[in-house]
Amino acid sequence: MTTTAPLTADTPIGDWVAHPDGGPLIRALLAEAGVDETVLAPVRLLPLRQLVALSQGRLAGDVVDDLVRRANHGVVPAPAAGRTGWRERIVPGRFEGRTVVVTGAASGIGRATASRIAREGGRVVAVDVSADRLAGFAAGFATEAGSPELVAVPADITDEGGVARILAAAGPRIDGLANVAGVVDDFSPAHEVSDELWRRVFAVNVDGTFRLIRAVVPAMLEAGSGAIVNVASEAALRGSAAGIAYTASKHAVVGITRSCAFMYGPHGIRVNAVAPGGVATGMGMHAEPSAFGQGRVGEFLGLIPPIATAEQLAASITFLLADDGVNVNGALLPSDGGWSVQ
Repeated sequence: MTTTAPLTADTPIGDWVAHPDGGPLIRALLAEAGVDETVLAPVRLLPLRQLVALSQGRLAGDVVDDLVRRANHGVVPAPAAGRTGWRERIVPGRFEGRTVVVTGAASGIGRATASRIAREGGRVVAVDVSADRLAGFAAGFATEAGSPELVAVPADITDEGGVARILAAAGPRIDGLANVAGVVDDFSPAHEVSDELWRRVFAVNVDGTFRLIRAVVPAMLEAGSGAIVNVASEAALRGSAAGIAYTASKHAVVGITRSCAFMYGPHGIRVNAVAPGGVATGMGMHAEPSAFGQGRVGEFLGLIPPIATAEQLAASITFLLADDGVNVNGALLPSDGGWSVQ
């Protein structure tokens, strides 16, 4: 698609590349980094400003501002000018009077989910194993009275003591739980995966998810209501998205979700799962990937639709947590841009 509409920081990256003025600027910027425009294919639907976060500090915000100015011949158009991509729409009061526990809240999907619930009136118990990053996030909410309420709880969800601290911070009423925290594997197939990696992935993705559900359900049973959303993955739907540890762990998350939905549905508790595809988050491997596994999976990962933002995943999660999802229980929602239909 070729367009001559004004380009802004909110214009999709794909539109920038196709624009007669924006395209050359983007290609020149990429050339300086030694790459070409093909590297932008997975992010073509994201706004240009998202490149700042995706670059993890390698691209400054003022570079984007300069691109906007140069693409519009020195004039900076209004933010709403031209075509823009998806934008988060806050629903005031959607979580008013509710306490929701969100794990993995210091970054990525967890942070976006916690932020949205808080801005929509909920009391958020924000949990993460990284105390420093969590403190930085919570500081943005620790302002004057009447601001969104966010209680930061540094805790390891694989530790019973950590789970106890989460419950203590939440108090007697827990209306929702978003099990977002998770770790990935290194694409290792069965004959290569180590016991250490297997245990670590299952400890966080499966045991942590289970322990928190076990911890919050009594309060929900007493109240006769509650909503739980577990973050699964595209790897829960297929065998070609990750290594054996991560794939098996996310299949287990689906099993946990369906069992709990069946058991607790008659008691007013809804339990669902979201299966993300490619998402622009800071989640990544801490080891070299398996050459065998990546070699097998690589061609299939090339079929991933354009990646989503953490805020787009938060939109799916909060839909299921809120009353909007009142008639949804035991569902596995692929929030993957259509990857699951391929």
